[in-house]
Amino acid sequence: SKLTNLGHLEMTWRSRVHFHPLLVRILHKSRLRYYGKPEKKVDMPYQAYFEVADGSGMMSMVLWSSLCPEWYKSMKVGTVLLLEEYAIKDSYPFKTQPTPGDSQMKRFATIEISLNVRNPPTKISIIPEEMVKPEWGLPEVKYRFITRSELDDLPHNHSCDVIGLVTFVGRAERARKREHGEDFWLYRWAHAVDGTSDQPFILELFATSQPDVFERIHPMTYLVCTQMRVVRDVTERAYSTIYLTTSNESQIFITGWHKGQPYTKDTKVKNFIQWTKSQSEANQIKKTVIGGYYPFPRPPDNFSKY
Repeated sequence: SKLTNLGHLEMTWRSRVHFHPLLVRILHKSRLRYYGKPEKKVDMPYQAYFEVADGSGMMSMVLWSSLCPEWYKSMKVGTVLLLEEYAIKDSYPFKTQPTPGDSQMKRFATIEISLNVRNPPTKISIIPEEMVKPEWGLPEVKYRFITRSELDDLPHNHSCDVIGLVTFVGRAERARKREHGEDFWLYRWAHAVDGTSDQPFILELFATSQPDVFERIHPMTYLVCTQMRVVRDVTERAYSTIYLTTSNESQIFITGWHKGQPYTKDTKVKNFIQWTKSQSEANQIKKTVIGGYYPFPRPPDNFSKY
């Protein structure tokens, strides 16, 4: 059928009601958001953001309401979609922005694609990877993997992807989203090594919309975390604290989930796999720990500083 592209949509969307079908690849995926309130009667108050791209650039796409339980899980990073009967809206200005793996890619930030059950009812089709044709010109998913030896030179809030062998995973802990509020964030700490430094990656992993993975992180698994943010402790302490925390678009993968993921082609991922083959499993197991309370960042040495 006659297709349009994201660049053409941005130029012509105000003058049209119906749009030609779109062929796009998912580059980023946010966690699922629940916006239900007791006083509002919405059947399925769910929403999820995706960043999708074609040969002309990248744009946000929003999945609404009952389309979320139906489609969210099968829309993975790298999935190619054919979209028909979608809506175009002015973009929401306050949403988080993932850092694209390809810094040259054009971003269409003024509008977003809206997928709804009605007004109009969107038709979504997933195109299997083996049927995707090179002439469609869809961009590949690109990553920003770093090694542990590179981490110390990175600035606060820098966005990156990491792969490592888990040596420690803490118990799940909760933090209040707001003081005196009743909602909590669920998170756990993990350490992962990649052979490039004596120090591990220290990872603060908030529960994303992947409970099956979050609950199964354990020592000796290969852990991939994408769209992580660097946190530098800027208080005046004798030692510097640096760790990585998840963002709204982070995805987490462990052994058993890696097959077919786009990052398996990345050079740094291949280098890490080569390093693990040279390691003795028995030696690594001796260094692993699970559970317990992990106070981090460390409290100051005396109470007056605290």
